[in-house]
Amino acid sequence: MIHTGEMIEFIGAFNETQEQAHKTALEHGWWEGEERNQGEMIALMHSELSEALEGLRHGNPPSEHIPEFTAVEEEMADVIIRIMDNAERRGWRIAEAIVAKMKFNDSRPYKHGGKAF
Repeated sequence: MIHTGEMIEFIGAFNETQEQAHKTALEHGWWEGEERNQGEMIALMHSELSEALEGLRHGNPPSEHIPEFTAVEEEMADVIIRIMDNAERRGWRIAEAIVAKMKFNDSRPYKHGGKAF
């Protein structure tokens, strides 16, 4: 279980990184013009997961952009970056939700009471 001090550190670091992800997106023009709709944003998150799947289908080679990481590691990072960007724009407290959800999951029964997957 994560201790309170570690949770506070995680939330602070996550929130700082979330702010930076959004700042970078703003600086690169991704929020110019009309407000981006939620469906578009979720589809973009989903597309990064699909790219991670493709990486696995091709043996999870080194990333073309950051070769010290695998294709899956890069695409999973992209998913999180997109989530952070969108969350910062909307004022959502994702870090706090992660901590709360992990605490809730810790209280659940084995395989949530019998689920196969």
